[in-house]
Amino acid sequence: MPAVNFDRMLQAAVANGAKPNQVIYWSRPLNWQNQTLTPNPDTIYLNPFYDTRSGPVVLEIPPAEGDAVIVGSADNAWQNALEDVGPAGADKGKGGKYLITPPGYKGGPLDGYIHLPSDTYQGFVILRSNFKSRSDADIAAAVAYGKRIKIYPLGGSPEGTVYVDVYDKPFDATIPYDWRFFESLHRFVQVEPWLERDKVMIDLLQSIGIEKGKPFNPDAKTKTVFEQAAREARAEIDLRYAGLFVPPYFNGTHWAVPASASVVEGMGTGFADPNSYPVTGRAVSYAMGYFSAKRLGAGQFYLMSIQDRDGRQLDGQQTYRLTVPANAPVTQYWSATAYDRETHALIRETSRSSRASNSPDVRKNADGSVDIHFGPRAPAGKEANWVPTNGRDFEVLFRLYGPEKPLFEKTWVLPDIEKVSQQ
Repeated sequence: MPAVNFDRMLQAAVANGAKPNQVIYWSRPLNWQNQTLTPNPDTIYLNPFYDTRSGPVVLEIPPAEGDAVIVGSADNAWQNALEDVGPAGADKGKGGKYLITPPGYKGGPLDGYIHLPSDTYQGFVILRSNFKSRSDADIAAAVAYGKRIKIYPLGGSPEGTVYVDVYDKPFDATIPYDWRFFESLHRFVQVEPWLERDKVMIDLLQSIGIEKGKPFNPDAKTKTVFEQAAREARAEIDLRYAGLFVPPYFNGTHWAVPASASVVEGMGTGFADPNSYPVTGRAVSYAMGYFSAKRLGAGQFYLMSIQDRDGRQLDGQQTYRLTVPANAPVTQYWSATAYDRETHALIRETSRSSRASNSPDVRKNADGSVDIHFGPRAPAGKEANWVPTNGRDFEVLFRLYGPEKPLFEKTWVLPDIEKVSQQ
């Protein structure tokens, strides 16, 4: 799943005219045309895909300057974190040159570089340039700062960095639960080396026509088998996904970190525990999202909910309210985003997908709390705090950037989403 997830994003970038070792970016906060899995529509994304088949690649991150900061992580093609960047990463906010080297690289570390040995030739870097508000000036400033990111071959010129704007263009990286899943997997196998842990899969994949150095040409009968297998896998993954929410993060609520404990632990260590490799847990996580952080919780934290206060699935035909208590424990911002429950992507054909503390038009209550409304229509007088669902069953991801102790000590608690009557 993480391999196919990566390939889907890479192919979407290529379909928009981008190439590896370029900076793919969105010049405005994402709209629904971005059909990646659970993206953040309240930041500026910059998303280089690296390819080291021709040699090491340099990624330059600018130093943090006041409110201007780059946060994110570099991941290999299996979406294992190589390192975080920015204030919570290896450069500690001072900026730096990260040297991404290919499998089997013998050159060793170089002075002046932060060395990131990759055990895959390909991978990606997911970066966010946060803005103070959604004003045009603040967004433009975040884009300009983000374009100080450079990516180029070792020995090449930083000024040769190419920037490709894909804002408001179809960018579909949702998981195809049909024979195309296996097509993506085949494409991955052709490029990447077999890791020690992967070797058990070589014969199994050969038995379904996925073999290194050979074309992938399933006949009609085989495609039918693939279609059925993908549907069955999807059903199992969805059941296991629902199981992630027990136990919840806050007692008595339905909020949970959308990854199993073994996956979260492994993300930070490269799955170094010799007695743990959560294959199924990773399948579940990468069916609904992408990227892994080296230090989850240092720069960002995530809580997901698929149910209301009464334990019912969130119904896109109904209206709901989420009350975000005052004094949210963040140094940057929080946001609440609605995703299509079926695809885990932004709900299509919507005017917006989220509300956040950096949205200047969001209205606060007298006590400093904020009511966010989800539903097919805005409650009367609540339009500024409304997230449309277009009638689609949905899930909500609550993000905290620059999370602080009250979140981890759970002295600040996010209450459940409540179903309310349409006003």
